[in-house]
Amino acid sequence: MQQVQVGIFLFDEVEVLDFAGPYEVFSRTRLTPGVESRRSDETAPFKVFTVAAESRTITATGGLRVIPDYDFAAAPPIDLLVVPGGFGTRALLHDAPVLDWIRRTAAGAVRVTSVCSGALLLAQAGLLAGRRATTHWGALDLLASLDPTIRVEANVRLVDDGITTSAGVSAGIDMALAVVEVMQGRVVADDTARYMEYDRRLPPTAR
Repeated sequence: MQQVQVGIFLFDEVEVLDFAGPYEVFSRTRLTPGVESRRSDETAPFKVFTVAAESRTITATGGLRVIPDYDFAAAPPIDLLVVPGGFGTRALLHDAPVLDWIRRTAAGAVRVTSVCSGALLLAQAGLLAGRRATTHWGALDLLASLDPTIRVEANVRLVDDGITTSAGVSAGIDMALAVVEVMQGRVVADDTARYMEYDRRLPPTAR
């Protein structure tokens, strides 16, 4: 079985659940249902790893320290890109190497996603032009100001318009489970949610 390579971008002041939620979903997905299948990677359709600009410890919100698996130079090809949010996204809006890496990685990926204010980085990189998108409620106006061609959707958990964007923090779990459903089917997604004891009943979603 060829695994989907999931690369999650990390940076200082990244919101913890923004990256940890999708990491949990994708890393615990199994094609065989039940608890026992999670004891090995035999039926794991996703291979998940973290990537940062440099090989150093990242300090997330709340002071959590995280060691990324790869830096930009060493990262393997990414099929599924996850760009989380957090207060650290604001500084990266003017970081040319980061924006260039996002553009290059997105160009080679099968699917591109964001959580929370990670959508700001996708917008600044030009990837949301002419698309519908969402973000954390506190960043909706900023997202709209970065690119007036983006049709910003409020009061939804996720928007899938070629690129999948999700609302704040916990919505990243909904986004990841939705991607699992698209790529591996509803049964697999529901089993993953059940393993996590996560309620998938969602409010209306912008499509």
